[in-house]
Amino acid sequence: MENFMPRPDPARLDPATYPHTVTIQTRFQDLDVLGHINNVAMAALFESGRVRFNQAIKLHGWAGHRWLVARVEINYLGEGFFPADVEIASGIGEIGTRSWNILSAAFQNGACIATCDVVLVMSASGGLTALPDEFRAGLEANRLRL
Repeated sequence: MENFMPRPDPARLDPATYPHTVTIQTRFQDLDVLGHINNVAMAALFESGRVRFNQAIKLHGWAGHRWLVARVEINYLGEGFFPADVEIASGIGEIGTRSWNILSAAFQNGACIATCDVVLVMSASGGLTALPDEFRAGLEANRLRL
C-alpha cells in the first residue's frame, strides 16, 4: 500500500486567501545540484516570511510572554528557481487556548510551489500559558480568508 500526501485545500493555493504577503529574493546559494531551491533554503524563506508577518501584524498583549515554535510542516508542490523572487503569503489558521497556527504558501511566477504550517505555543515563566485576550484578538484579525 502506497502512502500519498493529500493535496492541499485549493484556497491555500490562492494568494488572495492570505492577509499578508512579502517578497523575498532568492539567492544562488539556495540551489541544489539540480538547480532548484533546496529544502533548507525553502525553510529559511518561510521563516523570513513568518518573521515579517509577525512584525507586520504588531500583536499586543504578549508582554511577559514569549512564543515558541512547536511544529513546522512544509509540503513541496513544485520546483522553485533562482533568480526569481518568492512571494511568501501568510495568515492565521486555528487558534487554541495556548497555541495557534501560522499558515503560509510560497508563490513563484504566480504558482504555489510550497505550503508551510507552523504551530506556535505561548509560554511564560511558569511554562505554557493561555493566550492573552489582546493577543488573541490580533490573531483573529489576521485569519486566512477562507
